[in-house]
Amino acid sequence: MKSSPSLRRGLCSIRKSSKSITDIFPGKSISSHLLQNKDIEEARSIFSKIPSPDVRLCTTMINCYSQANRIDDALQLFNSMPIRDVASWNSIIKCCIQCGNLSLAQKLFEEMPDRNVISWTTIVDGMAKFGRIDVAEKLFYATPLRDTAAWNSMITGYCKNGRVRDAQSLFDKMPCRNVISWTAMISGSKQNGDSNKALCLFKQMWAEGIKPTSSTFACAFSVCADTQDFDLGTQIHATVIKTGYATETFTSTSMITFYANCKRIESFNKIFNDIEHRNVFLWTALLTGCASNGRYQQALDEFCKMLLSGVMPNESTFSTALNSCCGLEALDKGRRIHASVIMQGFDSHIFVGNSLVVMYSKCGDIEDSLRMFKNLGERNLVSWNSIIVGCSQNGYASWALELFDEMVGCQVKPDEITFLGLLTACNRSRMIDKGRQLFQLMKENPSFDIKAEHYACMVDILGRSGNLEEALEFVRSMPIKPNVVVWLSLLSSCRVHCNVEIAAKAAKELFDLDQYNSAAYVLLSNIYASAGRWSDVAHTRLMMKCHGIVKTPGCSWITVRETRYEFVCGDRSNPLSSEIYRKLNWIDEKLKLHGYVYDKAFALHDVDDEQKEYSLKYHSEKLAVAFGLLITPEGSTIRVIKNLRVCGDCHTAVKLISKIVAREIVLRDSSLFHHFRDGFCSCEDYW
Repeated sequence: MKSSPSLRRGLCSIRKSSKSITDIFPGKSISSHLLQNKDIEEARSIFSKIPSPDVRLCTTMINCYSQANRIDDALQLFNSMPIRDVASWNSIIKCCIQCGNLSLAQKLFEEMPDRNVISWTTIVDGMAKFGRIDVAEKLFYATPLRDTAAWNSMITGYCKNGRVRDAQSLFDKMPCRNVISWTAMISGSKQNGDSNKALCLFKQMWAEGIKPTSSTFACAFSVCADTQDFDLGTQIHATVIKTGYATETFTSTSMITFYANCKRIESFNKIFNDIEHRNVFLWTALLTGCASNGRYQQALDEFCKMLLSGVMPNESTFSTALNSCCGLEALDKGRRIHASVIMQGFDSHIFVGNSLVVMYSKCGDIEDSLRMFKNLGERNLVSWNSIIVGCSQNGYASWALELFDEMVGCQVKPDEITFLGLLTACNRSRMIDKGRQLFQLMKENPSFDIKAEHYACMVDILGRSGNLEEALEFVRSMPIKPNVVVWLSLLSSCRVHCNVEIAAKAAKELFDLDQYNSAAYVLLSNIYASAGRWSDVAHTRLMMKCHGIVKTPGCSWITVRETRYEFVCGDRSNPLSSEIYRKLNWIDEKLKLHGYVYDKAFALHDVDDEQKEYSLKYHSEKLAVAFGLLITPEGSTIRVIKNLRVCGDCHTAVKLISKIVAREIVLRDSSLFHHFRDGFCSCEDYW
């Protein structure tokens, strides 16, 4: 980096002048120039020309080395100093702390001939920041004279190490609090999961007339975002405008997050648009706000604008953009962002790497997801969970279980998300005993918080394997009250095995919890239809009508060159519909040559066989696949998404189509990804 213009002019003067450097840069002047200088070598060159630098100049040079993390140079200079004062000792200790050498910092502190309150505060602050909270605590209580800064350092240290009660106790004992003290407690309470406490502290501070800083306002907005206290947030916003902090980065970033969490899309867009000079933090807050409100396309559009404006993304920006690709199932866009990640040198960052693993798996490209995972230089729990859950969702259960064994071998402790992915994998692969074993492992470990989702998975494992009585008994013996998800899992299993009796029991329990649950009515109606109980089908549909419930129509879509094409059953709205139907007729002939027969059990209406066959032939997923065959390059993968579960007839048909046309077809339904290749599906016909 270049040195400051003022320093370059000074250097030029030195070269042309016969005066000594101390005449040109006397006293504080040289200190100021050295600190402003961005080029440490140039600063060092100036310093070396001073015949006998005094202790103050040496201390300034130590500070320069500290800022550049050059601890060896700082120590060499410190050890060569003929005279050292308290300030020089404090500077070298601070340098050691900044460079992470705590043992040397503590050793130098103990060797100090004289200490002042800054010495004690520096060492306490350093120990606390690096997690040596017990050492910091002993030093704090050994301090002969504590100023407010020392108290603040200890409070911040307690909060950063999760000891909020100790921080609160110390805060209550403080002889004199300032705005930094309050901000430390508010921030600490929020970061440790107690946003309500943080909110109370902010209100108390406000009532006591303490004037907030921009950092305090930023914390307050974050707390209001967590608690969704919209009224207080808008009051703080008005105060921020009056005090002139509205354009400061941390404050405006927190405001955007606050309005995004409160679902006020126009408000956070306006705040962003009103700011003239935007940095990466503001752009990232905007992208995150868009994504959290389901505006994935806007998030990606803003990401492009950010790049065009010359602002370079950071890890959080890339992660948010990649998550938006997941929301849109936009694999091509995700790949382009991946290219930007590599160009900007973020491919080695674990945060971005994890987001890439998730993006590829959620867009149905499990091979690239695995490749990204294998290429991660460092892996954390999120990395392992992302790939295990990804494999489970894509129907590759055995891969998920193998990865879990590898994870345990790497001494990474699983959590509740890991087990949710593993139980899902067991459900997808008929591994009943393995599922029972994993669930029992969770029950025996008190550190695991077993949630309703885990119970629902276990119900699915038992129910889909045909053990419906056991599944019902499992639900009734749950230590927590079964929720809608649990009963829906049982009802869905009844649909697989057409068990009307248990389905009726599950539906009754479900309607007692939520009488407007459309999925429950549809499942029950389909179960009755599969059993040929058309009067019960009519009764269920009448109940839906009485409650004003409308069945979500089946819809499938395919994205080609960033354009999304949607289809419903029997759809003829596409400009290429005549060609699509001709393609379907051609497919139909080929399917019959391979022995395919329409499975009329999935035509859930009381009509004759011909009408049933007609409706099955033009299901939305078949239309989307036919369109994909027409418009995508020969040999490329066809990717289709359906909003509901794929029906058994379409599943059988698409399997055979993949073999007939020699192409991979990836179909994502509401349950999982189905990867069809050469007449086989990754789910092994079990979903």
